[in-house]
Amino acid sequence: MRVRTISHVSRSRRSGGVVLRSVLLLVLLLAVPAFAASRLMSVLDWRVLFGVPIVLSILAFLAYRSDKRRAEAGAWRIPEFTLHMMALIGGWPGAFLGQRQFRHKTSKLSFQVVFWMRTSS
Repeated sequence: MRVRTISHVSRSRRSGGVVLRSVLLLVLLLAVPAFAASRLMSVLDWRVLFGVPIVLSILAFLAYRSDKRRAEAGAWRIPEFTLHMMALIGGWPGAFLGQRQFRHKTSKLSFQVVFWMRTSS
């Protein structure tokens, strides 16, 4: 029986495809919020309207990276409640990309159910 190993090159290609698919899915998911934001631009300053969600998304992305590194090191973890709340208050695009980029919490069904329920509400 022959064992097949995955080379470094094929692994990077595969993760590049995952990132590209994730970004395309994210663009589709952002269509409705972008339309809603365009309707609010006459009421709110555009810097607040777009800046706050971007900052929250960056923070959520960094939280997923930190939690993944902590998980690999066997260190104290960021509570799932905190990750969910970061997504709920507006950081869901960064949380979505963080999950896919770091392959973190993507196979835990209970986490994904809560994530998508809170994101869609």
